[in-house]
Amino acid sequence: METQNNNTAAQDNTKDIVITRTFDLPLDRIWQAWTEPESFKKWWGPKDFTCPECTIDLRVGGKTLACMRSKDGKDFWSTGTFLEIVPKKRLVYEDNFSDEKGNTVSPSYYGMPGEWNDVLVTVEFEDLNGKTKMDLRHKGIPQEMYNDCIQGWQECFDKMEKIGS
Repeated sequence: METQNNNTAAQDNTKDIVITRTFDLPLDRIWQAWTEPESFKKWWGPKDFTCPECTIDLRVGGKTLACMRSKDGKDFWSTGTFLEIVPKKRLVYEDNFSDEKGNTVSPSYYGMPGEWNDVLVTVEFEDLNGKTKMDLRHKGIPQEMYNDCIQGWQECFDKMEKIGS
């Protein structure tokens, strides 16, 4: 597991998150986790969050809409638009906070600082003889949210690791 800090946008006070994880799961399972709503719902959201709602239109220009629900019942919605899909190799999508209908909202709608919609997420996958190496890059995260976002992604991936059990 590797986390890297690439401050490529210092002028606008953002950082890029880069996380590499190797899962003891086959590539098909990890690809399904990202691309099939029922699999996605099993891991989306940090520890103590659930994902009660998810839609994925897996095509370039297709949309995602997912809800993370905190243990106290607060919903956090996000939407994305797929920009690139290379099956079992690469997903690229634009990510935004949204309301439950998929309309983009400001992070402040959920009590978060900064303006960081239209951020780019790139996920690359590699088969390692029955295991899967996954590289995630999340561009344009405000510095004040950087550590929370890394922790959130890692907790999501911890849950993803368990989908095989």
